[in-house]
Amino acid sequence: MEVKFLDLKKQYSLLKNEIDSAVQAVFAEASFIKGAEVEKFEENFASYCGASHCISCGNGTDALTALLKVYNLPKGSEVILPANTFIATAEAVVSNGLKPVFADIKEDFTISPESTESLINQNTSAIIAVHLYGHPADMEPLKKIAEKHNLKLFEDAAQAHGAAYRGKKAGSLADGAGFSFYPGKVLGAAGDAGAVLLNDEEKAKKAKMFCNHGRSLKYFHEFTGINSRMDTIQAAVLNVKLKHLDEWVAARNQVAKSYIEQLSGVSEIVLPKFYPETLDAWHLFVIKTEKRDNLREYLKNCGIETGIHYPHSLPEQPAFANHMDYCRTYRAVKESHTLLSLPIGEHLSAEEVAFVSEKIKQFYS
Repeated sequence: MEVKFLDLKKQYSLLKNEIDSAVQAVFAEASFIKGAEVEKFEENFASYCGASHCISCGNGTDALTALLKVYNLPKGSEVILPANTFIATAEAVVSNGLKPVFADIKEDFTISPESTESLINQNTSAIIAVHLYGHPADMEPLKKIAEKHNLKLFEDAAQAHGAAYRGKKAGSLADGAGFSFYPGKVLGAAGDAGAVLLNDEEKAKKAKMFCNHGRSLKYFHEFTGINSRMDTIQAAVLNVKLKHLDEWVAARNQVAKSYIEQLSGVSEIVLPKFYPETLDAWHLFVIKTEKRDNLREYLKNCGIETGIHYPHSLPEQPAFANHMDYCRTYRAVKESHTLLSLPIGEHLSAEEVAFVSEKIKQFYS
């Protein structure tokens, strides 16, 4: 048996008629930029997440960049974000002329409120909570910290499509959120795409302008922006897939539940958990093991694809090496060599999950 980490071909085959029809309609209209499907997706996704405004753009990095841009944070001020996240979170900070500061993570891989508060000083302007692997960060204490210190609180929800915290969807939990629709996400496009979610009308207007050369009319530019627009084909594909998102999240939760039940007796690995206050999207199912590399090679030889997210925390990256002094003792740094992502997704059958679990048990026995 071969078990794929991600199977976009299978997903497409199940939605082929819907997707092909939607894409063909775009070609029939020949409206490839700012077509009707784009506005339709913005309305649909804002409604789904419980936000007032969705501003589509070219990718998730641009979404986070635009989100920080519209809040006009003081140049050179500090933005606290978790040490374990994809570099795009920090890139958005740097590209806005701000300074990233890395907080440690909790056992569930999300930013530690205690570590966050310990890093706050007079130069701090904002906190970015990353819903890593599809697990929502603990927003309630983070909100209290942000309010106490008069800081902005943002969501990097690039991996959290369909996730929820205390009954509210990711994307509606803070001052604004950025999403990625990279093809491998729980809600993925057929290429790059992203979106900013906001509840402030003026900031939403500015974000829309920023992503379209800073213009409100075709040749009238109020400020310099960037060229970052979701093309109509991506919006059409996303409109089809959005209708299936809750179904896919439910399927991923079932896979996660099965893994945890079948692997609970393996003492050499640390499994992720279910938490009563969250609905996880389970973008990734990440275990911890000191024998990560040996286990990964063994599973590869068994026909099982795995991933590592991420092999190095951000302070370990050459781009941010100057942060290593205060991050050296972080859980995020110490555990980076133990992380292994198992296959997860609506494409997995119960037999495949059982096969992966059995091979892991065989490795440790």
